[in-house]
Amino acid sequence: FYIGLYAILDYYWTTQPTTLKLAIAFGVSQALIGLNVQHDANHGAVSKRAWINDLLGFGADMIGGCKWNWMCQHWTHHAFTNHHVKDPDAVNAEPILLFNDYPLGHPKRKFFHRFQVLLFLPILSFYWLSMVLNPQTFTLQHTGAKEVGIRMDNDFLKSRRIWATLIRFVYIYLNILRPFWNNGGMEGLYTTAFHVLTMGAAESLTLACLFALSHNFEHVDRDPTKSVRTNGKAVCWFKSQVETSSTYGGFIAGALTGGLNFQVEHHLFPRMSSAWYPFIAPKVREICAKHGVRYAYYPWVWQNFWSTVKYMHQAGTGSNWMNPLKGDL
Repeated sequence: FYIGLYAILDYYWTTQPTTLKLAIAFGVSQALIGLNVQHDANHGAVSKRAWINDLLGFGADMIGGCKWNWMCQHWTHHAFTNHHVKDPDAVNAEPILLFNDYPLGHPKRKFFHRFQVLLFLPILSFYWLSMVLNPQTFTLQHTGAKEVGIRMDNDFLKSRRIWATLIRFVYIYLNILRPFWNNGGMEGLYTTAFHVLTMGAAESLTLACLFALSHNFEHVDRDPTKSVRTNGKAVCWFKSQVETSSTYGGFIAGALTGGLNFQVEHHLFPRMSSAWYPFIAPKVREICAKHGVRYAYYPWVWQNFWSTVKYMHQAGTGSNWMNPLKGDL
């Protein structure tokens, strides 16, 4: 369904004059590909046949990304979720946004982070633009990946760089340049530019908002390896995956987001098809309750999102580190 929807809207986007409604619809359809097709595929969770996963994984390129770059970064994110120096997703938005809740006085804290809750959505709306125009596909250099120690100039990515570059140029031609031609060139320049940016914003907000709330919410564990540094106590990887993730909704939300609403279950079983997450979630919660593991569940997505907004404010102001008895607040 999602591939068919994308194909139909992309046909109209690349062959007909653009409209505002089409821009929004096409942007959302690209986000749905990112959520429901490429994600499971690049985890090897769509099919037992590797070639099917490999083919559907190119859904990342169909929406302006790169499947091979994504795999290198995303798999590292799964291994080190919310690790303040090893999770690329935790530092990708820096220095503009802080997802890490750094201590007061930390050099990465800037004065404008105190207002990041107000800038949160406007900045996320540029996610698509930063992805499409990011030269990392060609240069194999990415600030977030480099900061956590991922070498993007590895043999795996080098061997695929020419194909990734070619696919990116095709995407830019079809989805950015073609609309200008269809709208009459210079005559419709500003209208077309507005439609293209609107399309990108629609994809960005749909994707980035859902990505952001998965590991950034009130009482989330932002330092899962603290026990090792403080008292030498070993970290339970499964426990850390649960306490750094959240789950919201149920079957319907799963059908719309490719199971990414079941973020706890996904991080415990990343190679499992997301179709199974609604069925295993009750048992996962039962086991977590039995062993005293904090499982964050929100019945509705807006509740999870509101918790994320609160967390972004806390991370920006450093309020979690303040002591009201000392007059910090």
